[in-house]
Amino acid sequence: MTDRVLIIGGTGRIGGSVARDIASHTPAEITIAGRSRAAESSARVEEDVASSVIAKKMRSLALDISNKKELREAIASHNLVVHCAGPFRYRDARVLEACIELGVNYIDVSDDSSFVRLALAQKKAAEAAGVTAIVSTGVFPGISNSMALQGVEQLDSADSIQISYVVSGSGGAGLTVMRTTFLELQHPFQAWIEGRWQEVQPYSQREIVEFPAPYHRAAVYWFNTVEAYTLPLLGVKTVTTKFGSVPDFYNYLTWMVARLPSKWLQNPNTIEFLSRASYSMTEVSDRFTGIGIAMTLEVSGEKNSQPARYVSTMVHENTAIAAGAGTGSVAEVLLSGEVKKPGVWPVELAMPTPLFQRTMQQRGIEIESSEF
Repeated sequence: MTDRVLIIGGTGRIGGSVARDIASHTPAEITIAGRSRAAESSARVEEDVASSVIAKKMRSLALDISNKKELREAIASHNLVVHCAGPFRYRDARVLEACIELGVNYIDVSDDSSFVRLALAQKKAAEAAGVTAIVSTGVFPGISNSMALQGVEQLDSADSIQISYVVSGSGGAGLTVMRTTFLELQHPFQAWIEGRWQEVQPYSQREIVEFPAPYHRAAVYWFNTVEAYTLPLLGVKTVTTKFGSVPDFYNYLTWMVARLPSKWLQNPNTIEFLSRASYSMTEVSDRFTGIGIAMTLEVSGEKNSQPARYVSTMVHENTAIAAGAGTGSVAEVLLSGEVKKPGVWPVELAMPTPLFQRTMQQRGIEIESSEF
């Protein structure tokens, strides 16, 4: 039987990228679900697919996930659900819960730690139902998590993980990602530092980090990511996650926004205004900077009873395509049966490193690494 994949939020830029990756690397039939079947974004997803053969594997579906009956009917006719309908700050676990009830495997691109907590709380229910659910796939979180696992595995013991990200302009993503960025500036967040949770101010402690070309030296700041919440499960004492934008002008703007009165940032109208204004600006700057991403990851610890560091880097010309590759690779190994692990897992605890390396190579995503 042909596998059938339901992509909720598939009409968005990230969802569309996930759809193209799954269609390119698996024989599955794909349902692109959005609020309107006739939405322009749905048409764009199909038009952007290079091969007409791939396009024929896709169909569109109007779906309101707030309608429990409608949601269950859509899930029941598929054997894998990919949840891409953010911002996840505003989502509950209803899609995952429906998948567990119906015995359907689940993936999401969640980038909010409060949502991830809700999802991980369903672990026992998923185990009992034989459902494998993997959260926070994509590029960051997603590929970054698996890079961290790979680094930890190279050392005899690991004490700290530092991940730095830099994105050009919009990164090829849509308004939802802009909204998520500003939502994360609303309040301080908890970071795992020296073996305990400590409060950190978002977009603070500017640091210059060396990235692969064409980024080279770029500025990054403390930023709340899902990795900061899940990577401590690997047994390290400190997890540092820092993010920055190119051009540097955007960093200064974001730094200033992070210091607005909290009541302003917690106003949905303010978030919407900032998101739309920023997106309009990046539509111009993207023409000059591109829409790529680079990551530099350093794991520190010991090897052969000596201090050791493992450093890995990744660069891609299109952030949205990289996110699609991260999620699509997880979908591929679930559909093939290479990963079957009932429960709810962050991607680094579900995707073995050999499978991660193979699927990245298949997609042309190069991860360079070295030990010191």
